Amino acid sequence: MDMQAITAVQKYAATKTATQPDPNGPADSLFGRVAMDFAQTLAKSEVTSKQAMIGDADPHALVQALAQTELAVDTAVTVRNKVVEAYQEILRMPV
Repeated sequence: MDMQAITAVQKYAATKTATQPDPNGPADSLFGRVAMDFAQTLAKSEVTSKQAMIGDADPHALVQALAQTELAVDTAVTVRNKVVEAYQEILRMPV
């Protein structure tokens, strides 16, 4: 077996833990809080949708949850589009 391959595997194993997300890290930043809020909105809407399917939630709560989810997804898509647009603009800059 090639010694360089063994070294590469060992270095990969050593850095693998550095690439795993820190459970306390994202909540400290603004982006982390926004991402957590987005995930919570989707989770609440999913719970409300499931309750509506079995008859435990009123239709008004379902419509409100779906509207909040739609707004959150539209906002996330808009932010993503702006980030991609900014990245493309950076790529077009002369060096």
